[in-house]
Amino acid sequence: MAGLVLSGSQPRSILFVCGMNVVRSPMAEVLARKMLPSSTFIASAGVRVGERDPFVDAVLAEEGLSLADREPRRIEDLEDDYFDLIVTLAPEAHHAALELTRSMAVEVEYWPTADPTTVTGSRDHILDAYRDVRERLKARIATRFATSPQKDVY
Repeated sequence: MAGLVLSGSQPRSILFVCGMNVVRSPMAEVLARKMLPSSTFIASAGVRVGERDPFVDAVLAEEGLSLADREPRRIEDLEDDYFDLIVTLAPEAHHAALELTRSMAVEVEYWPTADPTTVTGSRDHILDAYRDVRERLKARIATRFATSPQKDVY
């Protein structure tokens, strides 16, 4: 099974997937790019495509990070579809990734991650929900890939 990595090992290529590739997966992609070795190929995609979310830009900017000119994309839009590990962040993304395992040897991990777009209230309350997702993703990436959560992030 070429490309298959054992849980806990260091994959050479990682795809983060969520519903629309606008909040959780692009946030995980940017965080992982800063926290993992530059030799690790990292991408993100969604089951569907949504519109870019300005709250993501705001909470990444707090960390000195940016999505730059990156736009949301679907799994089908990826130029390279060979990954050692697919990390899914939403139920629909997990189901889509499991379908991919029918035609390719790839490990899939499900990291249930709250959708901060469902939070209502003041701007500060909403930003706190996005910050919570950012911090949880940062901690999960650090734990899974045995990196320091502060490495190159601040």
